Amino acid sequence: MLPNIVPVARKNLQHAFQSGVRIALGTNAAVCPHGLNAGEFVTYVQLGMTPLQSLQTGTINAAHLMGWSDCVGTIEPGKFADLVAVDGDPLQDITAVQHGRFAMKGGRVYKNANNLTRQPR
Repeated sequence: MLPNIVPVARKNLQHAFQSGVRIALGTNAAVCPHGLNAGEFVTYVQLGMTPLQSLQTGTINAAHLMGWSDCVGTIEPGKFADLVAVDGDPLQDITAVQHGRFAMKGGRVYKNANNLTRQPR
């Protein structure tokens, strides 16, 4: 039987967060199905990140670690600005990120109808 690695992983992740290690949110498709990535933001908060630090794992940090900070990661003129709109304030309740209302990609709005589907404008 394998030892329960969750407590050790939790301790190591908390140490990394507190030490300033830059963490990037990424797909865990081999561990859980696509579309559940927002749960990673919630997990990061449960492990000790602030909601803002958690959100930055999927924006600023991810862009930096991929070497794409010049074109993604923040909302600025000249950058791609793919967005997800949620009900509520994820800085107050990080679980709000798990309830997307719509996504905007390349200037097009996609609504959530089980899966994100393109809606006519």
